[in-house]
Amino acid sequence: MKKSILIILVVLFLDQALKVWIKLHLTIGEEIPMLGNWFNLYFTENNGMAFGMQFGGEWGKLSLSIFRILAISAIFVYLIILDKRKANQGLIFAVSMIFAGALGNIIDSVFYGLVFTQSSYHTLAEMVPFGTGYSSILHGKVVDMLYFPLINLHQADAPSWIPSFFFGYDDHLIFFRPIFNIADSAITIGVSWLLLFERKNLKL
Repeated sequence: MKKSILIILVVLFLDQALKVWIKLHLTIGEEIPMLGNWFNLYFTENNGMAFGMQFGGEWGKLSLSIFRILAISAIFVYLIILDKRKANQGLIFAVSMIFAGALGNIIDSVFYGLVFTQSSYHTLAEMVPFGTGYSSILHGKVVDMLYFPLINLHQADAPSWIPSFFFGYDDHLIFFRPIFNIADSAITIGVSWLLLFERKNLKL
């Protein structure tokens, strides 16, 4: 269990440290180039699921937060079972990553609305006394910032062999469009590891 706890703590520290820094230092939509045009820190928030997907309305947000809490509780119980059964270390790694990522995002949902003021396109958020933030418990917004526009083309400048439907309504092709966070990445790594290497071990 020590390895699982270490993985979870490292992911949570990196995820929350970056989120808090972004929240306090950038306005919504502000971006910092990191690797030329290939990788930027771009501050956005969402009410929904991983990679900026949405789950509509206040009731949708509340339902999603409750579902996340139930899901991470189930994952944690599964992790304890795996540890007691001396399961494959790869399986424990994958489930630990999924748990850490899910917990990282639920922390935003549960607590960020209570301890931060509202971020906007013009003002920075501030940390405030507990319970005096921009929202109530379970209604906080998830902070996203990792943006990899590996391909960024306007149709007028693109090679003629690229089909026009790739450019969408704004005549602009961006790949990869989703903006995500370290917690999302941990979940993706964990799920990918399970599917690629641990399918035969996914049994209670």
